Amino acid sequence: MSVSTPPVNPALSVLAQFYALTKPRVIQLIVFCALIGMVLAVPGLPSLHQVGVALAACLGIWLVAGAAAAFNCIIEKSIDAKMKRTAWRPTARGELGDRQTLLFAATLCAIGSAVLYLLVNPLTMWLTFATFIGYAVIYTVILKPLTPQNIVIGGASGAMPPVLGWAAMAGQVGPEALILFLIIFLWTPPHFWALALYRVEDYRKSGLPMLPVTHGNEFTRLMVLLYTFILLAACLLPFIYGMSSWLYLAAALLLNVGFCLHAWWLWRDYSDLLARKTFRFSLIHLSLLFAALLIDHYALG
Repeated sequence: MSVSTPPVNPALSVLAQFYALTKPRVIQLIVFCALIGMVLAVPGLPSLHQVGVALAACLGIWLVAGAAAAFNCIIEKSIDAKMKRTAWRPTARGELGDRQTLLFAATLCAIGSAVLYLLVNPLTMWLTFATFIGYAVIYTVILKPLTPQNIVIGGASGAMPPVLGWAAMAGQVGPEALILFLIIFLWTPPHFWALALYRVEDYRKSGLPMLPVTHGNEFTRLMVLLYTFILLAACLLPFIYGMSSWLYLAAALLLNVGFCLHAWWLWRDYSDLLARKTFRFSLIHLSLLFAALLIDHYALG
C-alpha cells in the first residue's frame, strides 16, 4: 500500500518564496525596535488614536523594510549563492527572477510609504524611505563590497527603527530617539563581526571585504571586545538622561556585562562555537534590553 503525498499548491509556494525575500526574522526585530520607540515617545498609556497610528506605523515600516530586504536579495544574489547561510534564498537559487523581485520590492515600498504618509505623518515616511536608500543602495551597493568598515558605516540604517517609531508618535526626532539610535549603531559591529568570524570562509569565497577576511581573526576579536565596552557606556545613557529608572539600569548592566564576558572569552580563546554563542547572545542582548525599556516605561514611568 503506497502513501500519497499531498499536492503542492504552486501559488502558496511562490508566496512563500516572496515572503522569504523580506527576511522575516530581521524584519521582526526591526519592527520591535520601532515599536519601542513609539511606546517611549508617548507618556503613560496611549489613546485609541495613538494605538491606531502605532499599528499603521508598524505596518508601513514592515512593508518598506521588507522592500529593502528584497532589493538586497537582487543585488547580492550571486554572493548569496556562494554562501551556505544565504544559498537557500529564492533569488540565489534562481527561483525568482530579477524583474518580478524588483516589482515585488517596488510594490511593498510604494504601499508602505503611502501608509506612512497618509496614516502616520510625512516625516516618518521620508525617514523610512531614507533608511531604505541607506540600506538598499548606500550599504548594499556601495559600502559592503568596498570596505571592511561596511557594517560600521552601514549600521546607521539598521539603527533607524526606534527613530522611525519615535517620529511616528511625536512628529519629531528627539534626543531620546538619538540615544536609542546610538545603542543599536554601536551594537551592530560586535553582533555582525561575531557572525563573520565563524562564517569567514563563506565571506572569503564571496569576495566581500569583511573584517575577519581583510584584517584577520585576532584583530576582529579585539574589535568585538572594544565595541562591547563602548556599547556598555552607551546603554547607560537612557538612565543618565532620565528616560528610564533603576529597573532598566539593572537589566542594562546585567546584559552588557554578559556581552562583554562573551567578547572577552572570544578574544582570549577563540572557537567557532564560542563565536556562534556570542552572536546568539547579541540577539538576546538587544531584544531584552529594549524589552527592559518597555517594562520600565510602564512599571515605573
